[in-house]
Amino acid sequence: MAKAIKIRKGLDLKLKGKPELTTQDVPNSPFYAIKPSDFPSLTPKMVVKEGESVKVGTPIFFDKYREAIQYVSPVSGTVNEVKRGAKRRILEVIIKADADFTFENVDTSGDTKEVILKSGLWPTIKQRPLDIVADYNQTPKAIYVSGFDSAPLAPDYEYLLKDKKEALQAGFDALAKLTEGKVNLTIENSTKNTSVFSSINGIELHTINSKHPAGNVGTQIHQITPVNKGEFVWTVNAIDVARIGTLFITGKLDFTKTVALTGSEVDSPSYFNIITGASLTNLVDGKITSDNVRVISGNVLTGENVGKDGFLGFYENQVTVIPEGDTHKFSFTEGWMAPGFSKLSNSHAFLSSLLPKKAYDVDTNTNGEERAFVMSGQYEQVFPFDIFPVQLLKAAITNDIDKMEKLGIYEVAPEDFALCEFVCTSKINSQQIIRDGLKVIEEECM
Repeated sequence: MAKAIKIRKGLDLKLKGKPELTTQDVPNSPFYAIKPSDFPSLTPKMVVKEGESVKVGTPIFFDKYREAIQYVSPVSGTVNEVKRGAKRRILEVIIKADADFTFENVDTSGDTKEVILKSGLWPTIKQRPLDIVADYNQTPKAIYVSGFDSAPLAPDYEYLLKDKKEALQAGFDALAKLTEGKVNLTIENSTKNTSVFSSINGIELHTINSKHPAGNVGTQIHQITPVNKGEFVWTVNAIDVARIGTLFITGKLDFTKTVALTGSEVDSPSYFNIITGASLTNLVDGKITSDNVRVISGNVLTGENVGKDGFLGFYENQVTVIPEGDTHKFSFTEGWMAPGFSKLSNSHAFLSSLLPKKAYDVDTNTNGEERAFVMSGQYEQVFPFDIFPVQLLKAAITNDIDKMEKLGIYEVAPEDFALCEFVCTSKINSQQIIRDGLKVIEEECM
């Protein structure tokens, strides 16, 4: 039965740089990259070598331990470079794009799972627990899709998908064939009568209020049917549902996406058509108002600092540009003793709490270094799970598997702790701790 979900814990971060609902084209980038780091737990094995030609959909590498999962080229061109790090770990596979794209043929007439696997779109499907690319040998008890993003300056899915109802329906129809359970879709309560998702058939539709992290699929799963040990559920981004649907309608892969270019340092934030894995150079060139900035693939809470010459992450639909926080602020009017009208904070010690609708211009300064945990109750104010977040983090730090299991490690992903990290007075890197804990669970318990 459809469920109306209401969460009371969370925090909406009002930042400057919200995108206008207009879309522009960006000249195709000369270079594109596929980054194994976008896919936790992946051990890549290369299929192509430097100098080889590829088409859209040509396998670039596969998962050493799950060979059917292929990671394919989003463009046609030539493999320009395979960047490696310590112990020859593959960091990026960079492809120099052709002017005109050629495509691999995709036969969509077979088994749905096999079609998605062979097409290279399987990595769009992730699983809980572990928050990794889904194991195709498992049958999930349900599939979950979030119909909106509540992160700071997040793209508007209703705007991005308003003309893709047919592709969405085809995508949800395909997902329904991958599970014996339900395909759950959650949308904002305020859009339930006007949403592009309202007319989708064959799904279980839920509504939720929009305070972040309401848009996180983990929050929705926890409120609908929590994941227990031994159970698996799959998750798919709504935009990727439309991409899967497009594959089954047209028989062709399309890695084009519309991303939101956001942030206080962007001149006229708006939406731009771009291809997955593109170099961000063409996207940000001439659109940034200052030089000392951080370019983030994703949002300010969970995104990756890639720089102006970096590449768009596989799962990202947003690029954020904010000032670097590398200047000292020790004066009374600017430092930590300032009254706080210009400081974005969840603490009532700062006067910004009196201005809930004000949008703030934030930088990357953490105003301090990591220190011991302080049991302040701050995490619990923004963490809408029936889980003890500090205790779970401590169990993950000490690799205590029994405690991690009892405290709910199977339900969470790093993004679920992003707000905890933001409000943390101890500057604890909560997301990385959870990722490390999930890695231990995968190695020892799966």
